[in-house]
Amino acid sequence: MFTRRRFMGYSALGSSMLAYPPLVRSAFAQNTQPPVRLAILGSTYSLGSDLQTIADRFLVGFPSEGEWYKPNVQVVSLYVDERIRRASAAPNEFQLAITGKTRLRAQPQTPPQNQPPPGPSGGRHAADERWEPMAPSSADNGLSGDLSAARAQQFGFRLCRNIPEALRCGGDHIAVDAVLVIVEQCREFPYPLNDKGQVLLPRYDFFHQCVQVFETEKHSVPYFNHKQLSFGFNEAQEMLRTAERLNFPLMSGSSMPVTWRLPDVDVPFGAKVEEAVMVGVGGLDDMDFDALEAMQAMLERRRGGETGVKAVQMLQGDDVWTAMQEGRWSKDLLISALSRSDTPLGLTLLDGRNQELVSSGALPQLVKDPAAYCLEYVDGTKATLLMLNGAIRDCNIAARIAGGETVSTQFFMPVAPNQGYSACLAGKVDAMYQKRTSQIPVKRALLTSGVLEACLNSRHRLNQRMETAHLAIHYTAPTESQYQRI
Repeated sequence: MFTRRRFMGYSALGSSMLAYPPLVRSAFAQNTQPPVRLAILGSTYSLGSDLQTIADRFLVGFPSEGEWYKPNVQVVSLYVDERIRRASAAPNEFQLAITGKTRLRAQPQTPPQNQPPPGPSGGRHAADERWEPMAPSSADNGLSGDLSAARAQQFGFRLCRNIPEALRCGGDHIAVDAVLVIVEQCREFPYPLNDKGQVLLPRYDFFHQCVQVFETEKHSVPYFNHKQLSFGFNEAQEMLRTAERLNFPLMSGSSMPVTWRLPDVDVPFGAKVEEAVMVGVGGLDDMDFDALEAMQAMLERRRGGETGVKAVQMLQGDDVWTAMQEGRWSKDLLISALSRSDTPLGLTLLDGRNQELVSSGALPQLVKDPAAYCLEYVDGTKATLLMLNGAIRDCNIAARIAGGETVSTQFFMPVAPNQGYSACLAGKVDAMYQKRTSQIPVKRALLTSGVLEACLNSRHRLNQRMETAHLAIHYTAPTESQYQRI
């Protein structure tokens, strides 16, 4: 039962919510099912990180359809890779001794009242057994550094030294019902890049360690992986095959495909799409995946279902403007997509005047380092993602349907620190945990991961067109649109 004591422990907004009855009814809604015990695995837990913005949704809840929604989830364990690497890099006792310095140790924690339930082994771990490689300093209260210890103390979950411990909560058997994985680049201990500019994020390694536990104990649980499955398509494909073999729900993706749209439109299910142009901002291997996946979320609804991508090419610099003049993509669709932007730059910043950026010739002046991701689908559909840093600050799309109709919209991404779009994604993840079935096609993430890698291969090979027979991926999109409705 979701008691008042537990609610107050989970929400920093407790007093204000208790003063408003509709919110209280939403938060205290009776649920006859026990909470899903959740293990969170990530790379960095700092203010503004993806881990913080999404994991916190499962700790305190989030606004949903005019009410405050608290998932029926109990976070029981947390593993943060950067904490462990920081601890490994710290000087040992001998090094401290010869320099005359002493090690500052975190004080033992007071056991929280909302202690997680014991695992299958029957043991309950005392507070002094919690492993603390670093506690937040009193100077910043954890707000500018690692938040793990502060969150663990407030919400009563276990901090873990490795992934198997997080899945077993320190016991001998799996003690969680679901896994949330959010691996991103770290500031203090960054992951390396390869020669193609990809950050070698260990998403596959996290998955593989979890699978080892699943196989050892012959018990698997639903698994959510944030953003692309892996920087390598072969590893991403193996992740899907493994999930199918062990029969556990696997969901992957970013927030952009499920956030609100302005206006509230989608490609009609079963429509024949001739061409799409997406405009966005970001950097290689980061926001580019989000924009590619959002574009794919609309195009996968076209007639015949998804049949894959047969070729890609990435263009950069002046080659982008040359390709635009040669008609590589529709200028009309580009104008339509840009017309949905709420953040046009150029003259708008100078004196408030509106400006049509394409016909005026302003784009080459504003965008100093353009990039174009050109996709050729197996069924003949064309799609282009233009990254236009300097011209806009949001992501928009326009698609031409057979017969001349154009569908265009903005993927609404509220700004920091609230970043409300993460609540849209958290709602989908929670639904997977509760229903034990993926709410969005995992093959979308597989295809998008492969497209991004192929485009970066094109860039690495001097922007050659690349045949992508391995991306002939077939799947059918849900008939009902999966983005957050207004």
